[in-house]
Parts: sequence; structure tokens; C-alpha cells
Amino acid sequence: MPVPLPPGGTGTPVLVTSRSFSSGDLDLVAELEAAGCEVRSGPPDHDLARLAPLLADAVAWIAGTGPVTAAHLDAGPHLRLVARYGVGTDAVDLAAAAERDVLVTNTPGANTEAVADLTLALTLAALRDVVPGDRGVRAATPTVSRGRELGSLTVGVVGFGRIGRSVARRLTGFGSRVLAYDPFVEPGSVAGVELLELPGLVAQSDVVTLHAPGDDVLVDASLLERFRPGAVLVNAARAALVDEAAVADALRGQRLGRYAADVLDDDSRGAPLLADDLADVTVFTSHAGAHTVGAVDGMGRGAVDAVLAVLADRTPPNLVRPGGAA
Repeated sequence: MPVPLPPGGTGTPVLVTSRSFSSGDLDLVAELEAAGCEVRSGPPDHDLARLAPLLADAVAWIAGTGPVTAAHLDAGPHLRLVARYGVGTDAVDLAAAAERDVLVTNTPGANTEAVADLTLALTLAALRDVVPGDRGVRAATPTVSRGRELGSLTVGVVGFGRIGRSVARRLTGFGSRVLAYDPFVEPGSVAGVELLELPGLVAQSDVVTLHAPGDDVLVDASLLERFRPGAVLVNAARAALVDEAAVADALRGQRLGRYAADVLDDDSRGAPLLADDLADVTVFTSHAGAHTVGAVDGMGRGAVDAVLAVLADRTPPNLVRPGGAA
């Protein structure tokens, strides 16, 4: 049977707390409304005091990157689904959701191509000093630095899941030699890519790009000592994967040539990687990897499909269970 409305409802209340939901080419709000839903917007930071009135009768929640805690779930006694708008579910208390019979889904693969594209953009910007070049032209002090061609380089891909493989596919088009590190991938299982342990990978790579899950530091001072002098490090995954102070030291000591990232540790804004003396050897974007029309539509489509499945009493796609297992 379809999920019943909370008492007094005129439409099935669906809470949305993602800023970009339905802002692409697909009008997903209209689709939900056509299915009998009342779509309500909430704060993307998931402030509980502001969300509690909206959660009070919500049946489904299309959740952004803010936390989804046991307290949030307790504020939604009619809640049957948290549809995470994106891939990561670290901010969702999966055990608390399971205890309350609240299903949790995500949208794997929706932003893969977008993040892979940005990875290549960051890599090329670092190799060709695009940002310092732009600044020089605007200041009427243009200079030309000698860059490197991506096709002549060895690139190490750390984390060989959907995004890592998509990056590797792009790199082969440039003609790069591609290495990969992923403890969950069997050696010999990927044609055309050499699988190595992490220390061996960085020792052979001109560019190292990070696409690993989790929050464990992978690039620390010890590993940086193994990098090729002048190598480029790209991080379009998670700030926690790198020791940012160690990266700053490696840039100053020219162990690293450039650092390009779509993520930055909130606790270190202003220092150390944003120091003025590192401006010409760093490139940053503001967590923009998933911000394309295609990715927005893909994440929204996945979340809406999950909502409609639950409302029709069907098992939604891409269920995430405690422990992260789908």
C-alpha cells in the first residue's frame, strides 16, 4: 500500500534541504507535485530548530550534505525515507535510521563524470599555470611559464572506483601513462592500468590525483618524501585525505610543484595552504565537482525515484544500510 498521509495533510509532505535540487534541466519539483507531494524547502545546514517544524509531518526527506542525526529523525515521526542527494552518507546516522525503520538511499554515479571533468580541469590548470597567468594579464604584468603536456606524463590515480576509472579513461585520451592504487581492486583486473602500492605509485607519478573514500589521511609528510620532485597533487575528493600543513611545507620545499584541489579543510582556512606565498603554486575551487547541470539532474532524478518508490510501497533503488553496505 502507498504510504499514508500524516493526519490533516493535503499532500504527502516531502522535505528538501539541498540547495541545487531541481535547478537543472529537469523540473523535479513539478514531478513530485504531480505525484501528490507537497514539496517544502528547509535549511541546507540542517539546523534542527528550523527543521523540526518541517520534519514534524514529513514522509520523505531529500537531504543535502548537512547532518542527519537521531535527533533529526526523532523530530520526524512520520518519516519513512531519507534520500541523500549525492553519494556520501557519512553525515547520516544510519544505525539510528535503521532503528526507526527509516530507509536511507543515495545517488551513486550521478556526479561521476562531473567530478572527473573537474579533476582534469584542475590538473591542466596546475600544469599550465592558468591562474597565475590570468592574474598577470589582469595586472598588466604578463609572464609566460614553461608548463608540461599531460600526454607526456605518468599520472597516479589513488582510489579506482567510479570516479577514478572515469578520470583514467580521460587520461588515456591524452596519452598519459596511468597508474592506480586501490586496495579493493584485484591486480590485473583493469586493462591498460598498472596497479601499484601507494608508495610505489607516487614515486613514479608526475601527477597524483586523489579519489579515495573515507577520512583517513593518505598524503602525509612521510608519503610526500616519496613524491617525485616537482610533482602535481590534485584532490577532488576529501580534504581529510591530505595533511594540509605537510603539503604546504612540501610546496615551499619544492618537493611538490603544485597543489590543486576542490576541497579545503574548514579548520585551516587562511592557513596554511591559503598563505600568500603559495598563491602561484596552488589552485582551488569551492567544492564544485558535482555542480553541473548533468550532475544536478542525476542526483535529483535518483532522489525523486527513491521518494516515488517509497510512496508506492516499493523498495527504493540504492539503499544504504548501517556499515555503508548497499
